[in-house]
Amino acid sequence: MILGMSVETFTLLHVLISLVGIASGLVVVFGLISAKTLPRWTATFLITTVLTSATGFLFPISKLTPGLVVGVISMVVLAAAIAALYAFKLAGTWRWIYVATATLALYLNVFVLIAQSFQKIPALHALAPTGKEPAFGIAQLLNLAVFIVLGVLAEKGFRPRSQPAASAAKA
Repeated sequence: MILGMSVETFTLLHVLISLVGIASGLVVVFGLISAKTLPRWTATFLITTVLTSATGFLFPISKLTPGLVVGVISMVVLAAAIAALYAFKLAGTWRWIYVATATLALYLNVFVLIAQSFQKIPALHALAPTGKEPAFGIAQLLNLAVFIVLGVLAEKGFRPRSQPAASAAKA
């Protein structure tokens, strides 16, 4: 039992929270690319992604796993994203720190989704039973490449708007 739920029920809850985090994170990143903050989507993304890591730590643990390491990294990254957005209001360098950490947090969530998919989905597991086969590496490399591109586009798109009208009025 975990938090009064069977392990199966808790696992389902954890997976659903993770999927909401990934879906809302994709909306947030595409919003950043379009120079939009999307406050409700962002709050949903940050909360569910924190909950994804937090609930991951509640599973019975017998040894240090890559999932636990990713969870710790994700919590540190999320703390920086939350601070950049809510405490520092995206001022100065906090703007790009937010973009980078939000994108990285989403990448980590998708990284774990891919790893879990290769462990749990029979067709994928057959391609990479140990997680060291080329199919798994290629999937994770493609994931990394996609998120590097998304991160660069988000950083370029989510820049402070210049105010030429105000400076032209003073001239």
